[in-house]
Amino acid sequence: MVDVTVAAWISRAPCLTPNSFNSISNGKSRNKTTKVVPTSTKAWKIRTAVAAASCSSSVFGSFNQTVGGQVLREGECLEKYKKEGKGKKRVFFLDVNPLCYAGNKPSLQSFGHWVSLFFSQVCLTDPVIAVFDGDNCNELRRRLLPSYKAHRRKFFPQSTISKKYVRGQVGRSQQLIMDVLRKCNVPVLKVEGNEADDVVATLVEQVLERGYHVVIASPDKDFKQLISENVQIVMPLVELKRWSFYTLKHYMAQYNCDPQSDLSLRCIMGDEVDGVPGIQHLVPGFGRRTALKLLKKHGSLENLLNAASVRTVGRQYAQEALTKYADYLWRNYEVLALRRDVDVHLQEEWLLERDTSNDANVLSNFFRLLEETNKSTRESRSNFSNG
Repeated sequence: MVDVTVAAWISRAPCLTPNSFNSISNGKSRNKTTKVVPTSTKAWKIRTAVAAASCSSSVFGSFNQTVGGQVLREGECLEKYKKEGKGKKRVFFLDVNPLCYAGNKPSLQSFGHWVSLFFSQVCLTDPVIAVFDGDNCNELRRRLLPSYKAHRRKFFPQSTISKKYVRGQVGRSQQLIMDVLRKCNVPVLKVEGNEADDVVATLVEQVLERGYHVVIASPDKDFKQLISENVQIVMPLVELKRWSFYTLKHYMAQYNCDPQSDLSLRCIMGDEVDGVPGIQHLVPGFGRRTALKLLKKHGSLENLLNAASVRTVGRQYAQEALTKYADYLWRNYEVLALRRDVDVHLQEEWLLERDTSNDANVLSNFFRLLEETNKSTRESRSNFSNG
């Protein structure tokens, strides 16, 4: 089942209602109309709102934020990107879920901060497709590997809080975020039983077939396997408080291999973040150095396993490991490789230039609502402690 919220062209952005913000607090906030902000003041309004938002750096720690050991200067990535992608129209995919966390905690402030910068400094009027994880999105991979992202099943640390209550809170927060995106004229996709990564990977191929250049906005390292001359990533750099483009050239400078080789390396060495064990747990002597040497020679996990099945490809322990645990490695590949066969189809209206006229109003209202609700929460706590 595919849930699609398609943006409508709105002449005036209505305020977000307090009822839609119950996921943060039960405190009351005012619902008042905001005047339409002139285009010339849009950027100022958004920057002001961003300054009030706070977020943590730990959620984005999975992405290496340097290229060749040096942090790219602000504006440098964007200018290089414009030159390299000149002549092709851009389509952005916004991976929403990781932007909604500060550290391990859900944070609407984090979402507001990054989406404000994204609209005002990155995508501008280019089309944007926002993608969420679907319900039960990890079940397919967990059937293959029960430990896959098992540590993320942790929304219920307190026995006094019911799962039903927490799910309701999370659902209301997600609906509020979807409303913000919709009012900023961004279509929102959520495919039941599928991770956002797989939905994006499937649609990327469909977009490329139409001759567009693709940019994926996400801190998720899994998207690195999609990087090519026509597919780039723009990632949030928390310490620098900005987004930064990450291209195939950056990837080659960082890893000295192609993206497919990196995926193969992760299949062999495992991925602790996603709960995927590597072969070194079965064969302690089979480490990163051995894996890199074999992949450099054979190029990919598929080529390596095919070669090992008919001849000797390395030292005896490596040869025995590759033949004895081939099924183990193929399972890791099935878990870590992004799928391109999700039942979702690109709509032509998603490729239209985005109308940005509502951005300033919608985001200003969003941050005002956050501020008012947080204020109400603080007052409620103060009254409770004094009582």
